[in-house]
Amino acid sequence: MLKEKKTGFVVDHRENLTRALLFVVITFTCSYLLAFVYFKLGGRLGTIAAYPVLISYMFIPMIAAMVLTKFVYGEKIKGLGISWQLNRWFGVAWLLPAVLSIATMGITLLFPGISFSNEMAGMIDRFGDLLTPEQLEQMEEQIKSMPVHPFWLAVMQGLIAGVTVNAVAAFGEELGWRGYLQKYLGFMGFWKSSLLIGVIWGVWHAPLILQGHNYPQHPQLGVVMMTIWTVLLSPIFSYVRLKARSVIAAAVIHGSLNGTAGLAIMLTHGGDDLTTGLTGLPGFIVLITVNLLILFYDRYISKEKVNSLMGGL
Repeated sequence: MLKEKKTGFVVDHRENLTRALLFVVITFTCSYLLAFVYFKLGGRLGTIAAYPVLISYMFIPMIAAMVLTKFVYGEKIKGLGISWQLNRWFGVAWLLPAVLSIATMGITLLFPGISFSNEMAGMIDRFGDLLTPEQLEQMEEQIKSMPVHPFWLAVMQGLIAGVTVNAVAAFGEELGWRGYLQKYLGFMGFWKSSLLIGVIWGVWHAPLILQGHNYPQHPQLGVVMMTIWTVLLSPIFSYVRLKARSVIAAAVIHGSLNGTAGLAIMLTHGGDDLTTGLTGLPGFIVLITVNLLILFYDRYISKEKVNSLMGGL
């Protein structure tokens, strides 16, 4: 009897791994092909033409997950964790990224050679290459003439975008990462599956990172940095997704993070893309701290342990 159960257990895992591997192969093949064609034709990031390409890139994991679930395995897409039943974890998903970004700014200011800049000199320096001298001058004048500091406007704008348009775009990724992969790698347990999904998620970004996305000053080292970042971010997204019992919550936290990440560098000056911002070393420190807090909360405070939720995927 035990032998039969054990055999069935292994077979189930092999099936899950097969489904996960097939998803990864399809997603990476389509994503990398899209990036190769776009950049081979002379496309660049930071241009108007790049936006539809980036959006399409984000939706590839969702499409792969839906095609496999619906047409290959004949199962319901809703089974990937799509639920609109709101709970307090949706609020956490919406507001936590802004807290992470502001905390990261505080940590950034502790690094040598980095100072506080109310005039947003750091952000102007970071994105100055994308603007003409006239546009830069116009931006600086607009900052000085605003009745409310742009930082607070950016907070509001980031939060609004995070739960609306950004969340829609982020759902394109999250149905794949925290929907499909979380479901079929769940047998590994929370932390191991989050680690593996984080590595996959980070390497998936490689073609964009090599072209200057997030790490324009260090594109090659940026691939490693991005992978470390997604590994640290993955348990946070997964925890929210599992506690909320919805991949929609993962899309919200992803969208909100994309909308508020710039807050971390708005009021700083100095450093580079490795030593500033949420995707730099200060962000790593903040994310490590949050992961330790999750570990403590889940083990000693939460009445519903996260690993018990993995079985319901």
